[in-house]
Amino acid sequence: MFFSLLNDGGPIFMYPLFIILILVLILIVKGFLQKGNIDKTMSLIGSIGLFAVVWGFLGQILGLIAAFDAIELAGDVSPAIMAGGLKISFLAPAFGLCIFLIGRLGIIILTWMQKD
Repeated sequence: MFFSLLNDGGPIFMYPLFIILILVLILIVKGFLQKGNIDKTMSLIGSIGLFAVVWGFLGQILGLIAAFDAIELAGDVSPAIMAGGLKISFLAPAFGLCIFLIGRLGIIILTWMQKD
């Protein structure tokens, strides 16, 4: 199910997002295990999470441009097909936003655990 969603959302954008998710999780675990100053790790998590959001929206925009070109060539498209295509176009941004939220949650927890 999960990997079919990765393929449906466009493998060029979804698989790098999956790798970014793994990287964010590794950095969060590194932050928990690291002693002392973890500001660089938290900054990196934030930057990578923001990159995931932008990458997801770039995938959506490029996919919508290609879809609208195909609709222009085809002429008439049923609303059901249009709705299905729009639903698929939101997979990459939604995945990017989930990665961003996981990263932000990790930063919040790491900040809370940091000693004064």
